[in-house]
This record gives sequence, structure tokens and C-alpha cells, in this order.
Amino acid sequence: MPPTSDWAVEAHGLVKVFGDNRAVDGVDLSVRTGTVYGVLGPNGAGKTTTIRMLATLLKPDGGEATVFGHDIRREAQVVRQLIGVTGQYASVDETLSATENLVLFSRLNGLSRADARRKSAELLEEFGLSEAAKRPLKNFSGGMRRRLDLAASLISQPPLIFLDEPTTGLDPRTRAQMWDTIRRLVATGSTVLLTTQYLDEADQLADRIAVIDRGVVVAEGTADELKSSVGSSSLLLKLADAANLERARLAILDVLGVESVLTPEAGRITAPMSDADSVTDLLLRLRQEGIAVAELSVQQPTLDEVFLALTGHAATDDDGDGDAPAAGTPERELEDAR
Repeated sequence: MPPTSDWAVEAHGLVKVFGDNRAVDGVDLSVRTGTVYGVLGPNGAGKTTTIRMLATLLKPDGGEATVFGHDIRREAQVVRQLIGVTGQYASVDETLSATENLVLFSRLNGLSRADARRKSAELLEEFGLSEAAKRPLKNFSGGMRRRLDLAASLISQPPLIFLDEPTTGLDPRTRAQMWDTIRRLVATGSTVLLTTQYLDEADQLADRIAVIDRGVVVAEGTADELKSSVGSSSLLLKLADAANLERARLAILDVLGVESVLTPEAGRITAPMSDADSVTDLLLRLRQEGIAVAELSVQQPTLDEVFLALTGHAATDDDGDGDAPAAGTPERELEDAR
């Protein structure tokens, strides 16, 4: 019988410390049942460590959390029966075929041989892998492995699914397929807690978003609420010469008083703004500086600007010191053994 709690996850003051590093420093999350909840932040922000604590894979050093009302410490076995976890790296066995992997996971979940084969066939069809069912995984693309890994996590049809950066490294077409799969999961009754460093992914999928940086939740709300928090509109400039991006950034900082997001490869610069009339002042300043503008538009702010305004750096920055120890390190092996 599926859980009836209104809240799939409630976390208050979660803390995890690795040596001198407070990877998670008092995180609060409330995930309503039947929704997609996005945890957005760069590599090293503490996203994966938070997921591992909620999934009972790491013991918190502080705070408390429940999954459908069950305490992650005192009722860890119950929590594990209610969740599925797909990490950043596929957990499937490359020496086996797709069918063999899913049958193995199904048997480990207690299904009979007949039910394991039936369930495996259903999942392979759902994830568009039927034609490759007998192929060795060493011949699979990265996107196919990610889809198979997600399929394996759904064998027991858990009401709560943790997806830790499920589309990292995937091509745009496969990312779009994964997005469709996530939407179908929620439409059929699951709750999804999704971590991502892709702002467009959070914007597309999440009903609510927690912005996390250096182990702390710095903002929470719907995508529209977060965007409106940094200004009513966003200025997009495309320069005739991308070499002038830094000079344009300084001009925007001086005239508008805000930091910008640079896209060097496209020669673009975007910045939040609250007064559209100030565009005229900025254009006059750019002309005085000899900076030619190829295109200009004013639109709703993006999550890029939100993240920059909240944290002082772009979401793609990676300081490498805010999350769990990397796999294979003594610290990680120690944590995994506990």
C-alpha cells in the first residue's frame, strides 16, 4: 500500500562533516508527495551528500529527517523499502546484458524467476531498450547505461525516487528522453527528488527548487518565485566582438549595479534588472566605451541570474570542496563501510 503522507521528505538542520569540511551545514527540505523537487547547485555544493543521508547511505552528524513520516535513523529499513536511488554513475554490471542485469536486480528484490523476466521486459520496453536487451553493456552508450540504471532503481516501484544528477554527461537528445521519463514517473504516482547542476533541467522539471551552495540552502521556491526574487526582467546582450565581454560586464556593473552571466563562446552577456529604462543609460555607456552591440532583448530572468545573485558565482563553478569524498578515497571507503 503506497504511503499516504502529504510529505515525501521533511528534513531539518541536516549536517554532515568530513574532517574539517562541513559538506552539509544545516539543510532544510520539504518535498510534497507527487511532485518533482529539484536540488540545484554546482559540483561540490553538498547535493550528493544530502541525498546519501536521506537514502540512509550516510549517517547525519546533526539534524533530523523523515521519509513519508519514517525517521531515517530509527527506521532505516522501512525507509529503504520506500525509495529507489540512481546515483551519478551507473551501478550496472558491464559483463552482463541489459536483461541479465534487470533479472539479477529483480531477483535480489525478491521476485520469482518468471516475475523477474516479466518485470525486466516491461522496464526495457518503458526505457526504449528492448532492441538492445541481449547486447553486452560494454557496447552501450552512456545514455543507454543511464536509462538502464534508472530502470533498475524502479524494479520495486518505489513511491520516492532519488535521482542524483541523472543526465550528467548525456547528449541533448538523451537528456530530453530522460526528462520525459521523469515526467511519466510523477504522472504515475511517484515522487522525485532530483539533484542537478543544470539550471534548465531544474526549470523544466521541478515543481519547487532548493538552491544549495557550499552545504547551505540559500533559497527555495518555484522557478518563477526564484526568478522574481532577482528582478522583474533580464537583459540579454550579444556583442559584435566577444573580446569585449569583460569590459561590457564592468559597464553593466557600474550602470546597473548588478553582476552578469557571461557566455564567451556565443559572445553573450545577461544580467538581472529592475528598471527597463536603465537600458538607455547602458547603451550610451557602451557606445562611449566603443563596445558594439549586435543584439539586445529584455526578458524574464533565468535561473542563471538567480544563482549568480544568490551565491556570487555561476552554477557551473566547481570549488570541489563541498560534497562527499570521491569514490575510492579512504574517507569514502570508511563512510561506505559504516
